[in-house]
Amino acid sequence: MRITLAQIDSGTDVDRNLDLIADYCARAAGEGSDLIVFPEYSTYEKSRMDQSFVDMAEPLDGPVAAKLQATAARYGIAVVAGLLEASEEGDGSGERDGPEETDRAFNTLVAIGPDGSRLASYRKIHLFDCQGFRESDYIKPAPEPVPVTFSCGGMTFGLMTCYDLRFPELARILADSGAEVLLVCSSWVPGTAKTEQWATLAKARAIENGVYVAAVSQIPPVSIGYSMLIDPLGTVLHSLGTEPATATLDLSPDAVQAARDQFPTWRHHRLV
Repeated sequence: MRITLAQIDSGTDVDRNLDLIADYCARAAGEGSDLIVFPEYSTYEKSRMDQSFVDMAEPLDGPVAAKLQATAARYGIAVVAGLLEASEEGDGSGERDGPEETDRAFNTLVAIGPDGSRLASYRKIHLFDCQGFRESDYIKPAPEPVPVTFSCGGMTFGLMTCYDLRFPELARILADSGAEVLLVCSSWVPGTAKTEQWATLAKARAIENGVYVAAVSQIPPVSIGYSMLIDPLGTVLHSLGTEPATATLDLSPDAVQAARDQFPTWRHHRLV
């Protein structure tokens, strides 16, 4: 199957972001891609989190998700993108003096089929409260940490979001659940050694589990860029730089099987 990594520069203009996503989908469909993968916060992003992340959130049957589904159907391509999902527990008023448990959004990935149907949705499990950054002030973690997979083009994909990459147990559970490709949709916060960590962690998750890792990130200054596709033996097949760009590559389930035959860690691990 053929996959496209879409490294974009989402901002605070939702309509502009949705148009950008549509343009990239058209380009990927023209290259024969089965699936295009966008970063975390594809539909709304800024360098510092604030109340606007809560105010911009919508339910998964809202206008933003509907436009993503229409775009997928228009170009006949599966789409994975990050959006802000409204919490069903919040009142949606946006009026508060400080972060409250019931007035935060979910950082959610949606997987949409080429017919526009929703294949899966994943609420981020691990929130980035690091480097003086507190995602949890405005984002709620998934109420139940449930790994999410979906099938497309004859392969099984597991969903991960940014900081999740630092938690190898999630990658292992996804692989044990049948994932042959891990999609790591990110807005990887810049900082000392962060680019090196991004690449090292992504390679490790591929090698540990005998899976492809498609790690897609926003670009500077919000994030670091350097989206990449890594094969099941840890080889970087393609890496983008720091500008908006795409890369379209082919994936093979045979490569996954060959790596797992050579290093059957999935069968040897004893700790759960």
